[in-house]
Amino acid sequence: MKKKNFKIYIAVFSITLLLVSCKVTQTYTPPEVKQELQYELYRDVSTNDTTTLAHLPWQQLFTDAALQALIHKALANNFDLKIAVERINEATALYRQSGLAFLPSLNGSLSAGVNRSSRSNTNAAGFDINTTNTPVQLGVNASWEIDIWGKLKSAEQAALARLLQTDAAKRAVQTQIIANMASFYYRLLALDQNLAITEAAIAIRQEDVQTMKALKEAAIVTGAAVVQSEASLYAAQVSLPDIRRSIREIENMMSILAGEAPETIARSSLDAQKIITDLKTGVPLQLLSNRPDVQVAEFAFRTAFENANIARASFYPNLNITAALGISSLRFENLFKNSPLFYNIGGNLTQVIFNRGALKTQLKVAESQQLQALYAFQQSFLNAGKEVSDALYAYETGVEKQQTRSLQIASLQKAVEFNKELLKYSSATNYTDVLMSEQNLLQAQLAAVNDKLQQLQAVVELYQALGGGSN
Repeated sequence: MKKKNFKIYIAVFSITLLLVSCKVTQTYTPPEVKQELQYELYRDVSTNDTTTLAHLPWQQLFTDAALQALIHKALANNFDLKIAVERINEATALYRQSGLAFLPSLNGSLSAGVNRSSRSNTNAAGFDINTTNTPVQLGVNASWEIDIWGKLKSAEQAALARLLQTDAAKRAVQTQIIANMASFYYRLLALDQNLAITEAAIAIRQEDVQTMKALKEAAIVTGAAVVQSEASLYAAQVSLPDIRRSIREIENMMSILAGEAPETIARSSLDAQKIITDLKTGVPLQLLSNRPDVQVAEFAFRTAFENANIARASFYPNLNITAALGISSLRFENLFKNSPLFYNIGGNLTQVIFNRGALKTQLKVAESQQLQALYAFQQSFLNAGKEVSDALYAYETGVEKQQTRSLQIASLQKAVEFNKELLKYSSATNYTDVLMSEQNLLQAQLAAVNDKLQQLQAVVELYQALGGGSN
């Protein structure tokens, strides 16, 4: 009997090895990027230089001490980043669980019941129930699914892809936090500068009002000029509340980004900011290894790819090896007194014959989701190139405007001076000319602040677009 059982085990084992060699799942390969995009994704920029701004640690890019302190605080306290870390922990647990699917499951069991039987009594009519027992079994049961077609392996790889996806998502959040904090900080400095320029303009217009009153007393201007000067003063003063409101709102957003209650933000000045001019983009293909969001899209494609493998393997039989070992007795009190040992081992091969098209539907859905993930990855790569191109051009136009703006401001300052002098000593001009020249100067000065802000913001956007910020 034992020899016969041994032959059965050898047969089952041999069949298992034969089936394991029949793999139906496909081997994952990363999605390819079109050849023409690998070096020419950035519009009007073609380079083979692999040096990129993304490899520069953010501490070397954002050298302002106050800004660095804010970024450190945000990276330590931001709740979105903490949520991303917990998602990594969740994915890690699921990945570890997927690896345990290759091991057999083991369960303990205890069963008991009551059996009664009847026996014929030849000395009297009928049957008398005179036999009762309480059979008890105590043992362990094991079940092991053999990964014939690679389904469990694909499930494990899908879990790994989801883990890597959550890690890339966490780095994307970290990059976004750094970029947002720097962007808010520069906007805050620009608002401070706008406030200072507006307050200086108000001081000048207050002097203008006094000057107009004096000129009216001297019969050089009329009362209309006085009223116009007062209206110009009020126009400048009415913009102050909006600037202060914007400053407070930016401070509140920066506080929340740092995981704290709204408070005043310590900061330096816009003039103290040094703009980096050596903007190295590297080659577009580096976006695959640098940009976390592109990596998220690739891992999503890998997950969909492995899910398609799982759906494909579901068409084939499942092989399960089961075994049981334990002791049994007809009475509970005799369970541990010389009770006989029982054991069994067997295999179960299951093949779906008809399930109303569910397997075909699952495969079609999985293949469709795989294509959707592939298209999403390709779109994310193109979007990354667009963001790099936009940031580069924003920086270039900011520099170009700043050069012309300085000439404009110098000319407007002279125009204000000339019109004021003419107003005092000549009838060739009037206060409307003074008012227009002052208004134009104020607008140009405010625009100059925006020109510098545009350059600073462009550097932040380029750094993020290239995939920096996570180191």
